[in-house]
Amino acid sequence: MNEAHTLTVALWRWTSGNGVAWFFVTIDGPAGEALSATALMRRLESGRRAGWGSVKVEVTVGDSTWATSAFPSKDTGWIVPVKAAVRKAEGLTEGESCQLDIRF
Repeated sequence: MNEAHTLTVALWRWTSGNGVAWFFVTIDGPAGEALSATALMRRLESGRRAGWGSVKVEVTVGDSTWATSAFPSKDTGWIVPVKAAVRKAEGLTEGESCQLDIRF
């Protein structure tokens, strides 16, 4: 992982048809463009696309660091899931902004 970006993002909720909620942040701007370039480079190198076009990333919010994947969004940039343990540990709530470090 040789790309690193720090940005301010807002936590948002997506609710499935059966009522299950997932929380995400959106990565756009220069960090989103860098993720797109990384995804393309890896696809060209390997000859195949990762699941759903994802890119493996390491994310830090506050004192919490975790490995996850960033997924391309049809609307804008990339989306990164934020698991419940991180939201609880960092006191994050829907709509709240936070500083995020992302490496890929």
